[in-house]
Amino acid sequence: MTSKMVINQPQPVMDSRESEEWSSGICDCCDDVPQCCFAFWCFPCFTCITTEKYGECLCLPLLDGHGLIPPINMSMRVSMRQRYRIKDTMCKDCLYSTFCYSCSWCQMAREMKTRNIPIVLVSAKHS
Repeated sequence: MTSKMVINQPQPVMDSRESEEWSSGICDCCDDVPQCCFAFWCFPCFTCITTEKYGECLCLPLLDGHGLIPPINMSMRVSMRQRYRIKDTMCKDCLYSTFCYSCSWCQMAREMKTRNIPIVLVSAKHS
């Protein structure tokens, strides 16, 4: 008698929020005062931790040079808009990344906190 064990990889189960807007404005830093203070006092640490929580490399924001448009901030905003299905424009992402650099990072961190989507893994079954 042979027995077969079928193992399926767990699939994430996500609760989606159907808002097509950012949960806070670009200048709403006072909505989360502790986070705002952390960003003010240790901005490099803040950006690295935010990036790691998003699922990217911890040191990625350190690659943002002082060029015309910060590429990491811009790409994080675009990625976050796609992940959370936020309707906005690349033009606004570019403007915020260039002229509102700190506020842009704070907005992304607030968005992740607001849309904290728990992932529930389903265990494998024997059959």
